[in-house]
Amino acid sequence: MSAAPFDFDEEIDRTRVPALKWRPLAGSGPEAELFPAGVADMDFRAAPCIRAAMRRRLDHGVFGYEAVPEGLFPALIDWHAKRHGWHIEPSHILRAPNVLDSLAIAASLFTAPGDGIILQPPVFFDFFDVIAENRREVLLNPLRLEGGRYEMDFEGLARLAARPRAKMLFLCNPHNPVGRVWSRAELARLDEICRRHGVLVVADEIHADIALPGHRFTPFAALGEAAAANAISCISPAKAFNIASCCSAFTIVADRARRRAFQAENSRLTVNKNNAFASVAMEAAWREGGPWLDAAIAYVAGNLALMRARLAEIPGVDLIEPEGTFLAWLDFRALGLAPGALAAFLRERAGWLVSRGEAFGSGGAGFARVNIACTRARLRRALDRLAAAMGGSGARRRPSSS
Repeated sequence: MSAAPFDFDEEIDRTRVPALKWRPLAGSGPEAELFPAGVADMDFRAAPCIRAAMRRRLDHGVFGYEAVPEGLFPALIDWHAKRHGWHIEPSHILRAPNVLDSLAIAASLFTAPGDGIILQPPVFFDFFDVIAENRREVLLNPLRLEGGRYEMDFEGLARLAARPRAKMLFLCNPHNPVGRVWSRAELARLDEICRRHGVLVVADEIHADIALPGHRFTPFAALGEAAAANAISCISPAKAFNIASCCSAFTIVADRARRRAFQAENSRLTVNKNNAFASVAMEAAWREGGPWLDAAIAYVAGNLALMRARLAEIPGVDLIEPEGTFLAWLDFRALGLAPGALAAFLRERAGWLVSRGEAFGSGGAGFARVNIACTRARLRRALDRLAAAMGGSGARRRPSSS
């Protein structure tokens, strides 16, 4: 059971609100028999400090236009300095509605139609949409799965970055969906290649605060002044504190010319209004939320241990060990099922709704991304149903997709 004062074992009925993860399943069967594991948010209540701060703001009762609260940027700066050793200059911080907006603005500002943006698939599927909708070209630098662990292909990256049309790289740090928390040495090598070839690094670091025990997150811009000058960092407490629907984001831009261009584009798009509840939620998270986050990570690590042990007994599925995030990347390729058949099998036989691996690009077919930020009881039930669907712990077999 969870230690007080945080109860991560509490079963909360999320069908009572229009939760994206649960809404497609509302009314489709007994709530306890469903395992919605596709959308990347937690089934846990937000930290008590966040809920208390939002209640105080609600009780004020006036919700007119607001400036940035005086304590928000200092809270952001203090958190990243103490948690990650990253010292952010206040003048480098720009507001953003969300991280994907920052990626889209960066692509539109610092590349031209037809330019190439490098991705490292399997990677967050919305990256592909951002590039396509800005009429840029996706340049693929697939990760390599070696010995059950994903690695960057630096030789391939160097060749790709040397192409004249390669102008930008979207870095996922930590990596969604494969769960890598890139080491300082790996990021330094990527930095050297990109700076040598004039490729701007745009780092999506929304999962930054969710490094599992034994792993340490390194902000890309914390590598040094040269790396920071060639980077745009996109950050938010949305994932770590489970406040995605009442949160915003920030873009950290060290280079003055790029920062001015970003500021001008924010102004053009009127990205200059503050949400009162987002502001108080984020400040409370960064000021007081550390103990809750540490407890949540420990709980997710316990869920991962349960999944690791159970999957070792289930033929036909392998866990790609995550180092960060609350997402598990599962390898079902031994079943020999086509992607659509695999998704249907998991839903119809096990009651699992997952993110289909092929959505994350090349190398994703035969895999599934599974969110394990749920109660342990729910995960245990889900694993029991998967074991039954896969035929228990006997010999490997190829299940029917019908």
